[in-house]
Amino acid sequence: MANSVNTNVGAMIALQNLNATNAELNTTQGRINTGKRINNAKDNGAVWAIAQNQRATSQSLNAVRESLQRGQSTVDVAISAGETISDLLLQMKEKALAAADASLDTNSRTALNEDFKALRDQVKKSVDNAEFNGINMVKNAGTAIAALANADATSKITVAARDLSLGGSTLGASLSATASIGTQSIATSMIATVNSAIVNVSTALSQLGTGSKSLGSHLDFINKLQDSIDAGVGNLVDADLAKESAKLQALQTKQQLGVQALGIANQSSSILLGLFR
Repeated sequence: MANSVNTNVGAMIALQNLNATNAELNTTQGRINTGKRINNAKDNGAVWAIAQNQRATSQSLNAVRESLQRGQSTVDVAISAGETISDLLLQMKEKALAAADASLDTNSRTALNEDFKALRDQVKKSVDNAEFNGINMVKNAGTAIAALANADATSKITVAARDLSLGGSTLGASLSATASIGTQSIATSMIATVNSAIVNVSTALSQLGTGSKSLGSHLDFINKLQDSIDAGVGNLVDADLAKESAKLQALQTKQQLGVQALGIANQSSSILLGLFR
């Protein structure tokens, strides 16, 4: 090509190469700053869309985890109340058994009856206070748990409520809020009633325990699932910082050489002045 002061082809080529290097250097610096190889849809639209969908699933699992944790806490409170009631029933059986003794004097029977009624009232208090987050699973017509099991709310883990109230289905109608052991005959019949209540409460506690274990097991699975999804998103979009660091060093060197090459190309026009001396 003819020597010209108007068109410096060498400088144009050097500038194009330098601009390309600068653009690549900016991309590498951006990856190092953000830690991501794909930070927005412009970097790689298809991969970014896949990663964004997986992020939505991962964030939705936060709600699932919270639902499972609330459900497990509610069931655990119900279990604590049930265990307390079971212990109270054991004491009530002891009092009823003692009151069934025909040789017992009136004062002793009255004292046992008062103890029995105090234990009975404590059962009611335990039921009334077995509440978590506004939900009571052991009262009459208690609320069942239906915790979220997946990210789109199409599946739930249900734990049924258990009525441990006085006169309810578990303790039986005979063990009501007015139950007592005031006479030998009543105390004798109360032994069978309390025995039946102990067996039924144990069954209810077993069912609640199974429900709590199911919630806990699924919570562990959701935690692992969320970790796996987050790791998958990282594999899609995260930058290899060791690789980017090495590339940064190379591009910085290439940039310096590009600046020198452009400077040399720009000096070529001044060489033409020698032809006119």
